[in-house]
Amino acid sequence: MKVLIIGGGGREHAIAWKVAQSPKVEQIYCAPGNAGIAELAECVDIGVMDFERQVSFAKEHEIDLVIIGPDDPLVAGCADVFDAEGIPVFGPNKRAACLEGSKSFAKDLMKKYNIPTASYETFDRSDEAIAYLKTADMPVVLKADGLALGKGVLICKTREEAQEGVKTLMLDRQFGSAGDRIVVEEFMEGREVSVLSFVDGKTIRIMTSAQDHKRAKDGDQGLNTGGMGTFSPSPFYTKEVDEFCKKYIYQATVDALNKEDREFKGIIFFGLMLTEKGPKVLEYNARFGDPETQVVLPRMKNDIVEVLEACIEGTLDRIQLEFEDDAAVCVVLASEGYPEHYEKGYKIQGLESFTNQKDYFVFHAGSKLDQYGDTVTNGGRVLGVTALGADLKQARINAYKATKWITFDHKYMRNDIGKAIEEGFGS
Repeated sequence: MKVLIIGGGGREHAIAWKVAQSPKVEQIYCAPGNAGIAELAECVDIGVMDFERQVSFAKEHEIDLVIIGPDDPLVAGCADVFDAEGIPVFGPNKRAACLEGSKSFAKDLMKKYNIPTASYETFDRSDEAIAYLKTADMPVVLKADGLALGKGVLICKTREEAQEGVKTLMLDRQFGSAGDRIVVEEFMEGREVSVLSFVDGKTIRIMTSAQDHKRAKDGDQGLNTGGMGTFSPSPFYTKEVDEFCKKYIYQATVDALNKEDREFKGIIFFGLMLTEKGPKVLEYNARFGDPETQVVLPRMKNDIVEVLEACIEGTLDRIQLEFEDDAAVCVVLASEGYPEHYEKGYKIQGLESFTNQKDYFVFHAGSKLDQYGDTVTNGGRVLGVTALGADLKQARINAYKATKWITFDHKYMRNDIGKAIEEGFGS
């Protein structure tokens, strides 16, 4: 079969790598792809939001399966366009993708169906939000309602910070129209855990757990980013947590969407906070996480194409997901200055060190081939270096060893991804 993957980041590279292992697949295309994906697929110069050209390409090349990676095209209705043309597509339709596209919708859904989450208020006017904050308990979390590349969340410890945050989101419009509406949320304390799941509209299958590191600098300092590294599984995601979430969160979310006539077929990403009062939903995403995908898929035993087809066909109840009894750590190699100002176009060296490696992977997030055929940096997050190990400690050692194989000018990374693992799970 022929597969078309929409996207060009580290998540899509990991998806392409996993799809390429399926004996069912003979050809992979990726729009637009990147230098790493080009080793597995034929990359085509079509943007992720150019639905018309995507569909035309799919028809011309008789594509059997389309996989949509990023959030923007999903929220804008990319899956609907392919579905209308009768082309099998993996990813939620526009109405279902609203689960990620609008934080206020997601919060209202959880409130209506008693899915555990933080208390909140929603505001369309900055003056009303600022007035509310004058009497609200601190700290609070401010969230831009729309999509903001995973960065539209501000944790405000003081009233002054919160009021300034409202101005940043709603008046200065740092994230554009995403901040036209904001959610002011109770600050929750606890461990964050990411759990990805496959959904076929009625059945949900949970993948292995992971934990992301959002802040740019060591010690969880600095600005929020799209993710500086991750590990899987999370030692904090215990059997008791799993049982609670299966009873009160996972299936409850799928059922709630159905009751709202928003049947969901695709990936639901559950961002969880493990509080003293039990697990609560921090956020939903409607697609594979990035860089969570880079540690989850290397541990997955199943043929991913069979799972995706089951989601589309509504037969996921026949699938049992299986994961290796090992661990994975991903360290993101970024351009110095990310997530604000950074330069591109620097030659990347050492990529050949990963060739024919069994437990070491390099997933390209922001790379391209220049006019000389060299692989150069082309984004803030450049590469995700992933390594497996018998346990999290060994996987971390392996991942940081592998980061030394890669060099490029202005290379930057956090040095403490998963460090708490070695320190008895301390903070």
